[in-house]
Amino acid sequence: MKFDLRELALFAEQAVTKAGNRISELRSREKLEVNYKDAGELVTSADLLSERIIQEAIMETFQGHRILSEEDGVHNWDKFKFDGPVWVIDPLDGTVNFSRNLPHYGVSLAFALDGVVLAGAVYAPVLNCTYIGIKGEGAFCNGERLRIRNCTSLSDAVIGTGFPHDSAKVQPAIERVNRLRRNCRDIRRFAAPTVDICYVASGKLDAHTESLSPWDVAAAGLIAREAGAMSCHVQAVPDGIPTDLYGEEVVFTTPGISEDLLTLLRMDSE
Repeated sequence: MKFDLRELALFAEQAVTKAGNRISELRSREKLEVNYKDAGELVTSADLLSERIIQEAIMETFQGHRILSEEDGVHNWDKFKFDGPVWVIDPLDGTVNFSRNLPHYGVSLAFALDGVVLAGAVYAPVLNCTYIGIKGEGAFCNGERLRIRNCTSLSDAVIGTGFPHDSAKVQPAIERVNRLRRNCRDIRRFAAPTVDICYVASGKLDAHTESLSPWDVAAAGLIAREAGAMSCHVQAVPDGIPTDLYGEEVVFTTPGISEDLLTLLRMDSE
């Protein structure tokens, strides 16, 4: 089964751009309908609109391709069969930022074949940034090739991270933040991991680490890897789950600090 990766990346770019522009318009002129998912996570009418736009585009263009989307009710994603062509959607990453009119939010779409991500795009409308990754062909932002920052010392690194929506899981994340802060230059928490991971690709951050879902890491992870970043995990990836799509305790990092960063993070798990 062969695909034109550039055409897939272009499709992903067009889909996320259309969805991102529509929800940004919605945010500026209408009151959002806000509900809550498990663990108190927000979902708005914009999330659902974005998902519908992207899903309709996929179903119209790629009949027979399966879809994994954050808002599509796939809670047990670890039982999802990743074989064959699959599109992975995060229709609105950074929903709280979006609902509060903060600029850090994005729309993400990736194409995976047998669990390997081959093309993807992340669009941050307010930041006016469109990130694209094509496996083996590089990563780009607004047409300009991306490269990671060359950082070789953890003490010089600025690292992004995040917190889980489930309050019962917050304490380990706080301990991780304290450990990072004591050993790196500084930390950032923008609360939109698809954008944060792209920041690693563009050299704005030297690493990003937190526990995420497939839709958070699919497109952004490819973009980071194609820009020269390493993607790895604090713990082993379970059997049957594609490495490209496993977000639990994931780490995206410039290679020069990878060993020290992983050693530091694994101390939390001892």
